[in-house]
Amino acid sequence: MIVVNFVHEEMFRGKIPIRRFKGNYFFLSNFAPSEVYLYKKKYPTVEHAFQAAKCNTCKERTKIQHAKTPAQAKRLGKKVDLRKDWDDIKLKIMEDLLIQKFSNLEYRTKLKATRARTLIEGNTWGDTYWGVCNDEGKNHLGKLLMSIRDEIIKEQWIDGWTDLNS
Repeated sequence: MIVVNFVHEEMFRGKIPIRRFKGNYFFLSNFAPSEVYLYKKKYPTVEHAFQAAKCNTCKERTKIQHAKTPAQAKRLGKKVDLRKDWDDIKLKIMEDLLIQKFSNLEYRTKLKATRARTLIEGNTWGDTYWGVCNDEGKNHLGKLLMSIRDEIIKEQWIDGWTDLNS
């Protein structure tokens, strides 16, 4: 009983990180359903829109937009002719898409409820840019989510529509 109370207390204080975006924390995943817009086109998930943003052509973007699953969109995104400025803009694109996603009241409320817990996009597929694998990685997705959460908590939330919609 003491251990359970201690664990609960530590979770409440935000000391136990969220290490995987699954189960109760699937809403943090880019695979979670969330209507977002990229270049005035609607996408069913952040993953779909992010993968489409890599493309040089409308044809490639449309194919990704209509992928049946986020996993399929991700696979298609690995095969596109990558735009030349991708490394320079990918963080900003992801941030803009996440701001749109968390302008949804349900998702915004859930993100706020994670309080001060560290958000880690833990994975087993070796993504050390967006997440952490084998205790190594930059965790850019987790950092963006925590930054957005901080803005929500400060009640300085700005409407999620960004320059991607113009």
